[in-house]
Amino acid sequence: MSGYDRALSVFSPDGHVFQVEYALEAVKRGTCAVAVKGNGIVVLGCEKRSAMKLQDTRITPSKIGMVDNHVCLAFAGLNADARILIDKARLEAQSHRLTVEDPVSIEYITKYVAGVQQRYTQSGGVRPFGISTLIVGFDPGSEEARLYQTEPSGIYSAWKANAIGRSSKTVREFLERNHKDGLDRTGTIELAIKSLLEVVQTGAKNIEIAIMAPGKNVEMLPAEDIEKTVEKINTEKDQEANTRRGARGGAAAAAGQGAGAPSAQGAEQVLASRPAGEGSGAPPELQSEGISTWHWSMPQYGSSIMELHEEIQGLQFAPELEPSYNTPAYGYETLT
Repeated sequence: MSGYDRALSVFSPDGHVFQVEYALEAVKRGTCAVAVKGNGIVVLGCEKRSAMKLQDTRITPSKIGMVDNHVCLAFAGLNADARILIDKARLEAQSHRLTVEDPVSIEYITKYVAGVQQRYTQSGGVRPFGISTLIVGFDPGSEEARLYQTEPSGIYSAWKANAIGRSSKTVREFLERNHKDGLDRTGTIELAIKSLLEVVQTGAKNIEIAIMAPGKNVEMLPAEDIEKTVEKINTEKDQEANTRRGARGGAAAAAGQGAGAPSAQGAEQVLASRPAGEGSGAPPELQSEGISTWHWSMPQYGSSIMELHEEIQGLQFAPELEPSYNTPAYGYETLT
């Protein structure tokens, strides 16, 4: 790489800053985080790592942090980097409140967080933050939810629903298929949990949900409620699967009835009833010679060449149809 992958302030010949791209890889290795906007509500959902047996979960840092009373942030990537960035955002929110005597807007604090991340991509002696964030909340006096994403490069963007972290592409595609404008509280929560279940295999115990509404403090959804929602979702999935299996079974049965049962005719009758050249096995030339059936009821593989020769003595073959005597597996029977 000639140092391009180590130097933060040096571009590679093809226009890449590799340290920033490596920071994005750190984000992809982090646990998944999801945010969904609804009608007067916004929901943050995170995948929690399983706690060790002796770990005290009460003081384990959460993937969801409060920046101000009306601003909430979830992240994916390096936890230590997130702690520093959240502290900087909180300090800026309080400084803004003291200076202008108004709480920050969601877009303002998003720009600040993205600006900090960008400054760490062009300075010597530092490295980029290895996190992406989802910043949600309600502006003062507004009932419209806001949702923004920031990346290690300093880019920020607004969304209706989004996912970051491990398998974020899969979750984002699920959200694109299922998100609708104007979702109510229940629908928004269920969509957030459903999207997390696309990547979380251990169920409710590894899911964390935060709910924000205008003029209210953030609400952490109890584990019991998450468990009930997960059970409801799993029941619906089972019912849909059973319905699909029933529909496929009915279609297969209808196709079988339409085809009808085969006739219990003997093989000789079936072959005799077929026209020449259409499955009877008899070439037209042999049909004209009075041979009604040409079939492959061969002698055993142990038959000798002489036995085979005797079997075909009575047949009048066209030259181009004369069989090879070197293939004892084939025999012919004359029925005239």
